[in-house]
Parts: sequence; structure tokens; C-alpha cells
Amino acid sequence: MSDHTKMIRAGRKHPSMQGAVNPPVHRASTLLFEQAEDLYGTAPDRHYGTQGMVVHDALREAFCQLEQASSVVLTHSGLSACTLPLLAICSAGDHILVSDNIYGPTRKFCDEHLVRFGVKTEYFNPRAGNKIAEQIKPETRAIFMESPGSLTMELTDIPAIVALAKANNIWTLVDNTWAAGWFFKPLLFGVDFSIQAATKYPCGHADVLMGTIATKSAKATKLLKSYDRASGNFVAPDDAWLILRGMRTMGTRLERQQQSSLQVANWLQEHACIAQVLHPALPSHPDHMLWKRDFTGASGLFSLVLQPVCEQKVLAFLNTLQLFGLGFSWGGFESLAIHCDPQTVRTCDSWQAQGPLIRLSIGLEDPDDLIADLEQALKQLDK
Repeated sequence: MSDHTKMIRAGRKHPSMQGAVNPPVHRASTLLFEQAEDLYGTAPDRHYGTQGMVVHDALREAFCQLEQASSVVLTHSGLSACTLPLLAICSAGDHILVSDNIYGPTRKFCDEHLVRFGVKTEYFNPRAGNKIAEQIKPETRAIFMESPGSLTMELTDIPAIVALAKANNIWTLVDNTWAAGWFFKPLLFGVDFSIQAATKYPCGHADVLMGTIATKSAKATKLLKSYDRASGNFVAPDDAWLILRGMRTMGTRLERQQQSSLQVANWLQEHACIAQVLHPALPSHPDHMLWKRDFTGASGLFSLVLQPVCEQKVLAFLNTLQLFGLGFSWGGFESLAIHCDPQTVRTCDSWQAQGPLIRLSIGLEDPDDLIADLEQALKQLDK
């Protein structure tokens, strides 16, 4: 079955549903047992509310089908989905390689907190491919990638790096939020941990925070589940229900947002104020062939480089937008815009731009209306 059909049917077979098309929400901490022998037995599927209820099971099943995974761990945010597997993997003295285009808060966690535990983080050029072999050390424990990077949109040759990692017994992790598990499935490429912020496209309505970590191998699943239970990680049942509801329509939304983002991106390419449009699905993108090889489509998030202008004009452009909200998230029904330069941090000299960098998240508005809004706002750059 296609992913569209899978997302409609996933998690809908539990007896407690009693004919409803969505699972019930149980708000539970204490769970009761019929026999004292069961309190510490191995037979029950769960012993306490932190292990989730029927709605959590349904959501995990949906993500397992989407990611083609054997197991999925739910976390309370996209950032926690990035940090939890690193904490499960790393020990004092370990070394990890992280793509230089990684999500900013993940970078901050590595630089300010993993380091306190004696774990060294080294960054690599996201376009380096198997050349990162030069950076691998005997103590390298993990390679963390984000492809494409959610600000600068570089893609990474994930199959090449996975092959290198497996040859050296190194864990691989991919932040796959941009593709949402829909347009790219890391586990099918041999990645150990496929991570995404369900806050974005799975939710789709800008009102729930959640992250997911999908695994396929028994070894990765065992490692992650052990740490997950010991850490006290848990997501609220109401949030799980809302994410599951969002997933029913995610494919339809993604298809619309893909089409609209390409229409907007193509228009921007012809505008005199734009130096470059960074959309992986455009033939002009430096990594377009890599995207074409590994991905089945593109989401609604892309960036653009303005012709050189002062910061005051960049801010005037953003402040003049009427249909694009100014906000840091993406993947919802509403379109968003941010100025990326203040949060673009690099250590490998792997990013250079002709002018200011702007990121757009294309929502479900009519693309002609979004283009008209951009056109009137871009006039601020000529003043």
C-alpha cells in the first residue's frame, strides 16, 4: 500500500476503539493488575503510564509504517528526539562527527552539554561524503547528519557515509524532519536512527510539540528503548492523539505544499532582488542530483539568498510581509519566514552566501497570493 493508505489505516484495530475511527485517549499514571504476581512479571505489555496507552501504541504503529521501522520512540519535542539517542549512545571519552549544517539547538547541546560528559564533537562539511573518513578516530562513536540542512539546504551523501560508518562500527543518525519520513526513508538506506520533529509536518497545525526516533535493527532498538525507559521520557496522550490525527492528512498537505513551494521558488528565481534560491528540487540547486537520486519529493521548506543589502532593508522586507508569519517553526498550514543569518553557525567554512539568507516555509495558502505578498515586500529592498 502507498503511504497515503497506510496513514489512514494505521493504529485502528484495537478492541478499545469500539467502532470509532480514532483510538481513545487514556490519561493514566497508575495501572492496576489482577494478581500480585503480575506486578513484577514480564507478561503485561506495560506496568506504568509512562510506557503509554492505546493512543501511544497507535501513533508508534503509524510512524513505524511511515518510516518502515521495527520500533519508534516518541519524545516531547524534536530537540529531545535529537538529544536522546546521543545520550543513549555516548560515553565519556567518545568522539562524534556532526554535520556542520545541523539544527542549531542540537549543535548547542553537543557543544555545551555533551562536552561536560567527556564527549568530543567534531563538525564536518555536509557535502564531504566519504571524505569524512579523514576525521574518523578510534573513539568515534556516532555520525549525526541533517539532510537537507533546514537553513542552508545542503544535502549529504547519506549512503556513502552509512557505508563508511558500518565499516568502522559507528552509529548513524539523521535528522529527517525536512522530508518528514515521507519523501526520504533513512532506515532503508542503512541509517540506525531516523529522527524527526513531529511538531512539523506530522502535526501540521502548529499546536503540538513532539519528536520521534525510528529504528530498524534489533541492536539499535534495544539500545534506544533501554535508555528511553530509564530516562523517564514520556509524551502526553492528548498530544499523541493530535499528532495521529494530523498524520491522517499529512500526505495530502505535503503534496500541496510541495507544489506550492516549487511555484513560489520558480517565481523567486526570476526576481532581480534574489541572488539564489536554495530548493533541492530545482535543477539549479548544487545538490539537485543527490536529491533526485535519494528523495521521492520535496517539502515546503526552502531558503533564498538576497542580493547584498543592509540588515535594515532585510528587516523591512520581513516586516512588510502580510501572509508570511515571522516564526521559527515550519510544516504547519501557515506560511512562515525568518532571517537565517543570526542563527547560521559554521566551523568548517562550508557555507558562504552572496547576501542575506531568508528561509520560507510554504503553507496551504494559495501560492498566487503568497507570490503577490513576496512581490510587494521585496520592493522594500529597492528603496
